[in-house]
Amino acid sequence: MKGNFLDFVPRRNALIEWTKDEKGIVTLSVKNRGFYNRIAQLLFRRPKISYISLEEFGSFIWQSMDGEKSVHEIGALVKEAFGRRAEPLYERLCAYIRTLRRQEYVVYVKKKSSIN
Repeated sequence: MKGNFLDFVPRRNALIEWTKDEKGIVTLSVKNRGFYNRIAQLLFRRPKISYISLEEFGSFIWQSMDGEKSVHEIGALVKEAFGRRAEPLYERLCAYIRTLRRQEYVVYVKKKSSIN
């Protein structure tokens, strides 16, 4: 996708199951599928499901990615919730969302126009 990354609208991948604990920490349940994962499960007793706990910022961002809010809008929510602790905000946020996309935990559903 081309354009300003802050205009992208990320959405959680519907194939990724997740839970939230009483402290608001999100845990992703990722099924290890595919040929190589199956071999690793058989030979090395690797789990069929990996549980990935996100930290406080990641949990907040994960819950904010609803397929409606742009990266810019999510950043504004993060800044409101965490203030200076989130800085450098957009550099961290963009890197985090790109990493989630590479892992196929999120998809980009559309691009919002930066002209309102």
